[in-house]
Amino acid sequence: MIIKPLQGRHATSGLLSPVKVMPITRPKGAQALPLENHAEFKLSITKALGDQLAAALKTLTPAPLTEENISSLPGHKGVYQLYRHDDPVYIGKADVTLGQRLRKHLKKLSGRENIHLEWMSFKALSVDEDFAAVAPEKLLIDRFQDSGEAPWNENGFGINDPGVERDTTVFGDDHFDQLYPANLGWVIRDLPQGAQTLRSFLKFVKTALPYTFRYAYYRTKKESFYDQFVVTIEQPEMTADEFLRFVSAQLPESWQIMVLPGYAVMYPKEMYSQSARKHYIGGLELAPNLDLLPWSPKPH
Repeated sequence: MIIKPLQGRHATSGLLSPVKVMPITRPKGAQALPLENHAEFKLSITKALGDQLAAALKTLTPAPLTEENISSLPGHKGVYQLYRHDDPVYIGKADVTLGQRLRKHLKKLSGRENIHLEWMSFKALSVDEDFAAVAPEKLLIDRFQDSGEAPWNENGFGINDPGVERDTTVFGDDHFDQLYPANLGWVIRDLPQGAQTLRSFLKFVKTALPYTFRYAYYRTKKESFYDQFVVTIEQPEMTADEFLRFVSAQLPESWQIMVLPGYAVMYPKEMYSQSARKHYIGGLELAPNLDLLPWSPKPH
């Protein structure tokens, strides 16, 4: 095995697997023969890889999760480990480059409550060979979970957009989004100012937000629906809360924005979830209450 440390937080790992020599077994009752010149050869590639990756990570020193440190990484595939307050919390794999994957985590964590980027650090390994088929991060997760060193691998941290079918999911108290909900006070900067279609404004903000904002018709032919609404942006920045209230005011009242623990969705229909934090309808911010639930009595 060849391991080359890089600046205390990164290494390159090659694989030279250990082997086991096992004595051969015979069916019950079979006559024993001298075996001094014979043995059965067994090789566990996956166990060898997992052992070597874990050992290589342990030799490294965590570096702060910053753009500067991420940019210094080589453009390699590999595996990495995230730390919070110097405690390991997540094991991940980069199928493209380590920097691209870690940068996504940096952006996501920047838009969460109850956590600060100063708490976060990472280790990373470039893996020379293509081990995608054996899922190297799974090997590491199996090793670290038993000792409680990969809690975020079990609580939803790695999920991007969970999909519309999960919008009514009841999130447990230990889910990542409940522990670290989306920060609606996060500031969207460098807004395109002046008159523009709502379609272009939505696209800009969707890219800028550090968490998912999913809305109807995105990237479909029906997305032209938003071209009929022209908005004028006069300020260079606004909070996510201000943006959601502003957008809901531009659309008919049949449209709703629902904020869930870790993301927001916008559709031309009534939406309900026990995990909803708030709704925006017609420019108004509404806290979830019985008046918004489908089983509540409606006025006649």
